[in-house]
Amino acid sequence: MALPTACCLLLLLFFLSFPAQAVTYNQSQFFTLMKQSLSGDSLFSWHDLSENSYCNLTGIICNEEGYVVKIDISEWALTGRFPADVCAYLPALRVLRIGYNNLHGNFPDSITNCTLLEELNMTYTSLMGALPNLSPLKSLRLLDLSYNLFRGDFPLSVTNLTNLEVLNFNENGGFNLWQIPENISQLAKLKIMILTTCMIRGQIPSTIGNMTLLVDLELSGNYLTGKIPPEIGILKNLKQLELYYNELVGSIPEELGNLTELTDVDVSVNRLTGKLPESLCKLPKLEVLQLYNNSLTGEIPGVLANSTTVRMISLYDNFLTGEVPQNLGLFAPLVLFDISENQLSGQLPPKVCSGGKLLYFLVLQNSFAGNLPESYEKCESLLRFRVSSNNLGGSIPQGILGLPHASIIDLAYNHLEGPIAKTIGYAKNLSELFLQRNRISGFVPPEISLASNLVKIDFSNNLLSGPVPDEIGNLKKLNLLMLPGNKLNSSIPKSLSSLKFLNVLDLSNNLLTGRIPESLCELLPNSINFSNNLLSGPIPPSLIKGGLLESFLGNPDLCVPIYLNSSDQNFSVCPHDYNRKRTNFIWVLGISTAIVTLGVVLLLKRWINKRRDLVENDDTLLSSFFSYNVKSFHRISFDQREIIEAMVDKNIVGHGGSGTVYKIELSSEYAYSLNATPKCDVYSFGVVLMELITGKKPVEAEFGENKNIIYWVSTKVETKEGAFEILDKRLSGSFKDEMIPVLRIAIRCTCRAPNLRPTMNEVVQMLIEADPCRFISCKSTNKTKDMSFASQAHCL
Repeated sequence: MALPTACCLLLLLFFLSFPAQAVTYNQSQFFTLMKQSLSGDSLFSWHDLSENSYCNLTGIICNEEGYVVKIDISEWALTGRFPADVCAYLPALRVLRIGYNNLHGNFPDSITNCTLLEELNMTYTSLMGALPNLSPLKSLRLLDLSYNLFRGDFPLSVTNLTNLEVLNFNENGGFNLWQIPENISQLAKLKIMILTTCMIRGQIPSTIGNMTLLVDLELSGNYLTGKIPPEIGILKNLKQLELYYNELVGSIPEELGNLTELTDVDVSVNRLTGKLPESLCKLPKLEVLQLYNNSLTGEIPGVLANSTTVRMISLYDNFLTGEVPQNLGLFAPLVLFDISENQLSGQLPPKVCSGGKLLYFLVLQNSFAGNLPESYEKCESLLRFRVSSNNLGGSIPQGILGLPHASIIDLAYNHLEGPIAKTIGYAKNLSELFLQRNRISGFVPPEISLASNLVKIDFSNNLLSGPVPDEIGNLKKLNLLMLPGNKLNSSIPKSLSSLKFLNVLDLSNNLLTGRIPESLCELLPNSINFSNNLLSGPIPPSLIKGGLLESFLGNPDLCVPIYLNSSDQNFSVCPHDYNRKRTNFIWVLGISTAIVTLGVVLLLKRWINKRRDLVENDDTLLSSFFSYNVKSFHRISFDQREIIEAMVDKNIVGHGGSGTVYKIELSSEYAYSLNATPKCDVYSFGVVLMELITGKKPVEAEFGENKNIIYWVSTKVETKEGAFEILDKRLSGSFKDEMIPVLRIAIRCTCRAPNLRPTMNEVVQMLIEADPCRFISCKSTNKTKDMSFASQAHCL
């Protein structure tokens, strides 16, 4: 037996003489695989993957024997798949940290072969799929698989990992519903258990009280029911208890007052009832007390005012009653104090800002009375100050409106009096200011414009008087301006038109006078209200949303411009003078354009005639002037009506900077003979007049295929109603009668037979008879007015 034993020992020594070389080869190969399967800039440093060099790679740690014991590539922003069989290459691996990378695929099951693994951190890796049996990982002390996309059953095998100190499955909402098993207490070494948003249902097992080393217990965002087990009060080392967003019922156990190390307790958004335990409020290290959105009753324990450590108190949306301890915050560095939406009464606690760190003071929707403490003027650290919907009275301490860092100041729905302090100009960070439904009087201070970050202002239903300050127009970010229900008595400032982001403008129920500025049309806010004032003059049409006039009711002197054709009985049609300027401008512009065009044509004719006379008197010029010989290679039998009809899409040659170019074949009379006659000029001018009157182009699709404006007009003017129908709809209906004579001129100018068209001089005379002054005071001749369309039918 001695010989075989010696042989075995020799054979064993032979194999052990080459371990380093074998291990070196396998380990180096794994890092080559990693670089092939993962991509990211951080891997550029892994340029040397030769044997015996991998221990020098960034993120890799080896032991003295050359075995890799730690891989830490956390937050390397890598993408791809983590290689399988990691522990087949790295059998001595103790720590694997690959969190905060974008890994593809499912959880690598081969990791369960890493029986020596003590730390596995795969947080934020985007891994998915079902998890395997984790029982083989007996050495694990830390397991962090948080913020991933795992599905299927929760791996209850973790209860077999009795060496675990940290268990974190935070934010894995894809698991099937499951219950915390009673044997969770097997994890006696566990210090941190985070199972937030993991689809847990049922009750919290009382055996959790046996996990006496727990420091952090977080079970929030699940479907837990039943009561908070009083056994949690046994966890003497517990510092953080997070049970919010569940369906827990019953009262808060008094036993929580035994957790002398507790700093953070949050059981918000449950169905808890009963009183706030005094034992909980007097914990010596308590920093965060969040119990909001439950059904707690009773008073806030006075012992809470003795705390020297509490930073955050959030008790809103409960049924708490009574007074708030007046010394609350005197000894504590409060950062957040939110007791809104309760039934609290008495005076506001004046000492909450004593620590100089308060950022949020929120007590809205209670029954607090008395004055605002003057000590609040010194709360310069505040970001939000909201005391709305109480019974507060007295004046507003000047410094409150000038808090330099506050973004929201909300004093609405109280009984506050006195003026708005000029200190509002110091509120450089203020974006929302709410003072509505109080008894605030005096002027709106111009200094408000210095609070240049204001987005929302609501001073509704107060006793403010005086002007709407022009300076409000300097608040370039303003989105909402609510000033209704006051006694403001100025005109509406034109400067409001510079508020390009204004979406809601309400100046109703005041004593505002004067006209509504036309410049406000540039804003077109989604909501506007000028009702019940003393405004006068025409309502700018662009401010009337969808033809609705409710926003202007209660202003007896406001009127509707006649061209809006409004049927609203609450408004009169504006007197003629209000409409004259707009209508005269339109017609004067149109007629002036027509006359100028006509004048240019006449001057051009005169120049051509003089040029012809000069040429005819000079034989040399005559021979050179007519030395060319134009030969037509197109049909030349078209008259001027056919020219216009040729202006259709199929004849388009191209589009230029000045318009569309058509291919048109002119008749020999006009295209090749230089005989540009007055009848041709009149015809073209008639087409221009038709464009002015109808607002149409010479050729449009609605005229029909190969049809033009002259044909379209001819089909409409057989009756008076048809004639009115073709007039430009953008002009007021009350001026249709004045447009008809110009239409008659256009029809005569475009008669088919040239000998029936008027001369240019006759056109000028007819236009003079249609002068715009007749719309105001002059009367046209009966000759023009009595001309019937029937008598001109032969011109169409």
